[in-house]
Amino acid sequence: MYKILRFRLLFLLLLLPLLVGCSSVDVERYAGTTPRLDIGEYFDGETRAWGMVQDYRGEVQRRFTVVIDGTLEGDTLTLDERFIYQDGETDRRVWTFERQDDATWLGRANDVEGPVEARQAGHAFNMRYRLPVEVSGRELTFTMDDWMYLQPDGRLINRTAMSKFGVTLAEITIVFDRAP
Repeated sequence: MYKILRFRLLFLLLLLPLLVGCSSVDVERYAGTTPRLDIGEYFDGETRAWGMVQDYRGEVQRRFTVVIDGTLEGDTLTLDERFIYQDGETDRRVWTFERQDDATWLGRANDVEGPVEARQAGHAFNMRYRLPVEVSGRELTFTMDDWMYLQPDGRLINRTAMSKFGVTLAEITIVFDRAP
């Protein structure tokens, strides 16, 4: 009897992170909130950002700055992101987003797996995607749950949960500010 109870408890503990990882706020919850965020309008031009990566305990692992050159041509938004990390390492990601309708964008990036459906409503923007990352000499693919929130002063706050098997292992926080 004790073995059965122990097995059930272990099974529930293993299942819980998967169930929690599947639950997420729907971006539509923010419909009607202001200021209204349209990523095409926000990122058209130069944007600067400052961010950090924190591990599952909350300890800061990396800090970085980003300069983003954005170009909106018709329904296509291109974001050329250049990262500079505190240790001097640099990285570059180029996103291309195609507007599907007022609330939906389809995005691709040079280092992201597959196309990404992104949605915006009110002051919020959300996209989930898979990103391979080198960790201690090994490549691990994380699920990124990326949320952006436009603030009344024009700054954009970005919070991203990096998870594997439904368990959040790291979080990224970025603050964007459009260049004058």
